[in-house]
Amino acid sequence: MEFRHLGRSGLLVSEIAYGNWITHGSQVEEEAALACVRAALDCGITTFDTADVYAGTRAEEVLGRALKDERRDGLEILTKVYWRIGPGANDSGLSRKHIMASIDGSLRRLGTDHVDVYQAHRFDHRTPLAETMEAFADVVHRGKAHYIGVSEWTATQIRAAKPLADELKIRLVSNQPQYSMLWRVIEAEVVPASRELGLGQIVWSPLAQGVLTGKYRVGEQPPAGSRATDEKSGAGFIARWLEDDVLNAVARLKPLADEAGLTMGQLAIAWVLHNPNVSAAIIGASRPEQVRDNAKASGVKLDDGLLKAIDEIVDPVVTRDPALTTSPVGRP
Repeated sequence: MEFRHLGRSGLLVSEIAYGNWITHGSQVEEEAALACVRAALDCGITTFDTADVYAGTRAEEVLGRALKDERRDGLEILTKVYWRIGPGANDSGLSRKHIMASIDGSLRRLGTDHVDVYQAHRFDHRTPLAETMEAFADVVHRGKAHYIGVSEWTATQIRAAKPLADELKIRLVSNQPQYSMLWRVIEAEVVPASRELGLGQIVWSPLAQGVLTGKYRVGEQPPAGSRATDEKSGAGFIARWLEDDVLNAVARLKPLADEAGLTMGQLAIAWVLHNPNVSAAIIGASRPEQVRDNAKASGVKLDDGLLKAIDEIVDPVVTRDPALTTSPVGRP
């Protein structure tokens, strides 16, 4: 496992991070989830990403139990705040009240006294940005988080937040966007702004919800137990990638992966890590062998010829519009 600095901070994160968005506490039983975390640790993964909203807070609890006996200083634990986690009027968003309550809840569920990066899961249009950043500053200054980050913020929002963070003497070091061969909306604006301001990307869905593994094929039913068959938490997110033109393009990547000696999943993860502004790629898993396979993408170098061939194949189906980086206008 290789490591990269998170933006221009001194914090090193594993190139492959383990995340439990649609798995722990919902799609995957706890015994399997614990086995996946153990596989991640065995592969040298030290960076673990979660959020209070995942599986209605259960994902944080499962991750906390899975990491209970690990050396805390050897891990980087990231979580997020924003989405609704309760019925109350203040149980969502980025108000001071919600942030201060949420960090304590997350720390309790994770079984730790601090997280390494505390992230704003979306931009809150209903709360003054200064209020949000002041609350994050108090979280950091009280030792409950070392750094702060954002997720799915636009370049304009990141540019507005960074000087506030600097004034408050806290380090805004990361953005967590969706990014893959098929979804490149951050390249035009977010990546240049982040590079300028010293933020690194911790990208989610580098496998486009599993489509880039090649397991979904035109004219065939999705494999039993796959994300596309999980109506509770997976199918809605993957539907946009199951169109015939996308699947046909993905199928044409298989010979390239074979020639490079990589699985389709390893090729897709190595592709996002080729972007120098990407600090880590988040993988999820329902089985330990998936973790072990994907972790092998760390350190893989793709030559210019291979990168050009990939672009020629997927270019007609790539989504690039930076306007697709959005946050709800109303209270979540």
